[in-house]
Amino acid sequence: MPKAYGYIPIPWMIGTIAGPLIGGSLSRPADGFPDIFGRSELLKTYPYLLPCSISGVFASVAFLVTAFLPGSRAPLWELIKGGFFRLSYPKFRQSSSNVDPGETNPEEVQSKPLSLRALMTPKVSTVTAIYATTDLFHIAFSTVLPVFYATPIELGGLSLDPPRIGAMLAASGVAHGIFQIVFYARLHDYFGARAIHITGVSSGIPIVILFPVINALARAYGIGLAVWLFVAVQLALTTSLIMCYPCLALFVRAAAPNRASVGATNGIAQVFVSGARIIGPASAASIFSYSMQEGHDAWLVYYFMMAIVFLAVGASLLLPRDPSVWEDR
Repeated sequence: MPKAYGYIPIPWMIGTIAGPLIGGSLSRPADGFPDIFGRSELLKTYPYLLPCSISGVFASVAFLVTAFLPGSRAPLWELIKGGFFRLSYPKFRQSSSNVDPGETNPEEVQSKPLSLRALMTPKVSTVTAIYATTDLFHIAFSTVLPVFYATPIELGGLSLDPPRIGAMLAASGVAHGIFQIVFYARLHDYFGARAIHITGVSSGIPIVILFPVINALARAYGIGLAVWLFVAVQLALTTSLIMCYPCLALFVRAAAPNRASVGATNGIAQVFVSGARIIGPASAASIFSYSMQEGHDAWLVYYFMMAIVFLAVGASLLLPRDPSVWEDR
């Protein structure tokens, strides 16, 4: 099971490889590829139109495949249509005077999905909150990182050009994917899902601290060996952060009230995670821009990200030592 769940972040890793390459190499195409796009006034006026359009096409294709592929409809939608306060299968919760409760087949109960209200158990609420706070930090960090790389050194960044940023993030995605496939199952067997998750979210503390450290080194010594060493350390630490996701998938599965409700439980978690993925980029980018305008050298956004880290670490302490603890109750 842990080995299979270790492959869950692989699609995300593919995106972190392809996305930076597309954005880094195809931004300002009229300047980067003058023989092909040099005559396009549209691309000169909108230098980021091409990479954004390619990303939009990928997203649209994924939506169409998911929407119309047979058997891909999410059970959560059926629960919402059925109503939040209506129990889907009351016959398993109300005993009749003519029926012996002992004659109820446990396997039959396990095969019936529950209503949305019945799914909101303390375990599901706990793992959903942990999932959302973890992803809130991860998406905020992923938003700030390329902006930090592109921001001038005197304003708190590294003054790197888009192609170099894209290549760095793509190489980081390759390293994360390989490490995940090779080592996650072994680490899970040795340390357990809870320990890996807490270590992952705790790595956010040095990740955030390294932002001003890297900028200070760039101000003092320029873009040299010391800067690249700390950049590599920061990107390496994100490997630990990304390993939180297969751990959370195991806990979400264990938190489901029964086997038939695993999909709906994942759906509930993803709804709140999607909200975090909306709030994270918007808030982090806005705070970073505000701090630049006010001359705070981006420190304000680091305080914000550090607060999210401590929130995620505190929430992760609510997890049991192993997902099997939830499954046994």
